Amino acid sequence: MWLLNKLFTHGDQPTPRFAFQGTVNWMRGLAILTENQFSHEDLRPFYQAVQRRGTNEVADALAYECLTMSLHNVSAIDSMEEIENPYPVVRSAIIAWYYATYYAAKAMLAASSGTDPQTHAAAGKIWQSELVNAHLAKPPFDFSISDITPSHVQEVIANLRGGNAHDLNAEPTDCEMALGAAFSYLKGTAEYEQWRLEEQVKDSAAYKQGGFNSFRSNAAKALRDAKLGPAHVNFLVQAFRYRGKANYRDAIYLSYGRDDKDRLRQFVTDLRAVSGAFSLMAAHYVSKRVERNDWGLFVADIMEFAKFDLPFDLAEI
Repeated sequence: MWLLNKLFTHGDQPTPRFAFQGTVNWMRGLAILTENQFSHEDLRPFYQAVQRRGTNEVADALAYECLTMSLHNVSAIDSMEEIENPYPVVRSAIIAWYYATYYAAKAMLAASSGTDPQTHAAAGKIWQSELVNAHLAKPPFDFSISDITPSHVQEVIANLRGGNAHDLNAEPTDCEMALGAAFSYLKGTAEYEQWRLEEQVKDSAAYKQGGFNSFRSNAAKALRDAKLGPAHVNFLVQAFRYRGKANYRDAIYLSYGRDDKDRLRQFVTDLRAVSGAFSLMAAHYVSKRVERNDWGLFVADIMEFAKFDLPFDLAEI
């Protein structure tokens, strides 16, 4: 393949097979883990103890706005599922999946404290402190690691796995394999964040003044760990990395080479299932936090005036 050879010769090009496996198998795993776990009947008891907060009309308006954006993006993937050839739309489906997730998370943050993070990184940080740490995200969307120093990441992943040896190289077909894939992506994202933050440390004045060229010495490790210790990896951090890998780095694997139409059709279906589960989770949480009477008004209004097909029945919440 001329183009692939050209890219390998002149750049740091990921192997398409591994990039493809990591992309579709993580989403397949998440779809398995969310299947039959995110119905209205599952989410009502999960959020049963959530208390309605004091009146905050600005925060409520933001929650409704962000939830609508999430619903619209889930609906977009619904439409893409009908397309026979998934190749032209698969990257757009990933973008819709990401923004369905991002805006659902923002709706939950607005309902939680009224916060309105203006960057993806800030949203991930507040998501960790306000929702993950408070056990307000339902598994598998609560998988996270706080303190991403190498030894701590190894310890957390080993505890999560508990002997589960499955990874992203095989397509998950059951919950055990799906959990293994999810833990692998969590570990991979933690390692990516380690590398990214280590590069910042290497560029710092303290590192340069210390004359370090690695993190082998205790002094260099201390500089590194001061950066990695407060850091975290969670579902939003993973989602942001996922969007970037699909659209900014791995140019080849979703658009070129062998024909994987059947797996990509399943992939688009999985993107819909996972984003729909996350969005429905957000809707249930938001409904418990905003002004009681206004939730019914929002549901009636959007059911009447939305110009897209709603991905689930809001009236059942």
